[in-house]
Amino acid sequence: MTDVTPFLWFDAGAEEAIGFYTALVPDSEIVSLTHYPEGVPGMSGKVMHAHFRLRGRDYLAMDAGPQFPFTEAISLYVSCADQTEVDRYWDALIEGGEEQPCGWLKDRWGLSWQIIPDRLLELIRDPDPDRSHRAVQAMLAMKKIDIGAVEAAAADA
Repeated sequence: MTDVTPFLWFDAGAEEAIGFYTALVPDSEIVSLTHYPEGVPGMSGKVMHAHFRLRGRDYLAMDAGPQFPFTEAISLYVSCADQTEVDRYWDALIEGGEEQPCGWLKDRWGLSWQIIPDRLLELIRDPDPDRSHRAVQAMLAMKKIDIGAVEAAAADA
């Protein structure tokens, strides 16, 4: 086997989405983009095949119609160094999208993302079960993760 690559089926808008994703995520690029030729009913000019990279990870995509919409069963996980990074990704991806619980959101194309600060994982994995429990309870009450609030909850004895 040569490789295993995630393939994203967009209803429509793959080119716009890929351009947005590669502009948002550092060290990303569109490798190739092929459009359906004239004469393909309902598909002329849409993306037939796209290859792009987000931080060195390859993805493939296409516009293929509404038969198979995105669900939360697949998401892109963004590991964030701090609250500033969480805010940057969240604010960009949520525009036209929909907030979900616990750091999840759906972007305007319906693709699910998890915008998670590294510190959250440290807190919910805390060896003190009470601190861990308080951190988890704080996270469960949030949409966008507020790491300061999770830290305060974990520390509150």
